[in-house]
Amino acid sequence: MDRPLTVLLIEDEPSDCQEMVEEIEATAGVLQLVGVTNNTIKALQHVTDSLPEAIILDLELHKGQGNGLSFLSALQDLRLNVPIYVLVTTNNISNITHESARQLGADFIMVKSQEDYSAKDAVAFLASLKNIIQSQRRSMPEEGRRETEEQRQQRMLRRIIAELDRIGISPNAIGRRYLVDSIALVASGEVGSIRASLSRKYAKTEASIERAMQNAIEKAWRTASIDDLSLFYTARINSLKGVPTVMEFIYYFAERIRNEF
Repeated sequence: MDRPLTVLLIEDEPSDCQEMVEEIEATAGVLQLVGVTNNTIKALQHVTDSLPEAIILDLELHKGQGNGLSFLSALQDLRLNVPIYVLVTTNNISNITHESARQLGADFIMVKSQEDYSAKDAVAFLASLKNIIQSQRRSMPEEGRRETEEQRQQRMLRRIIAELDRIGISPNAIGRRYLVDSIALVASGEVGSIRASLSRKYAKTEASIERAMQNAIEKAWRTASIDDLSLFYTARINSLKGVPTVMEFIYYFAERIRNEF
């Protein structure tokens, strides 16, 4: 089954980041974002949690934390057993810096100041390599790619939690743990009643579980940055309600996670 190429975006310039995200979303499932950050420490956590197939990396993270060269070095130190394609997009024009990036594992470098550069072209370039990148990963020896079901489930839970963090679902919200479990159940193919499953697990009524999840969602939509919400929750929302319903929310993220895993 054809599936999107999973991509981690590391970019610190808000306008560039927004443009890149919009272009990736516009590929209609050819590319799928699994993380967006301007922090190299968080980027490494994204890598270990989601094992993206490709990374779009800005070298100079003046508004974030770290820099692209240190990230590439740390990425090598992880000694991952799967390949990750690294596309560098940068304003830096130093040949020495570019050569250092290549030696540290950068696969291709695009300079933003060039007249023919655009986020759209960068995304199109990466999309054109989708089949080759995925084929290279599939060609790895099976024993090098194998992961236990427990490891897979734990990685899935970390990915779900990371998604909820991005849109401001508070770790202190009672409904958060119910949302995490619900998304994991649907992503894993659960077809029964989600609320009934959670009711049995937590010894709570279905109504109280539903209410706690809706409260967590509504609080995030009241307090989180509009930019973050529009960036990380792209499903259409009923304009009269202003926030997604519990099931809309769960199935949106379950679909994202299912496509990735």
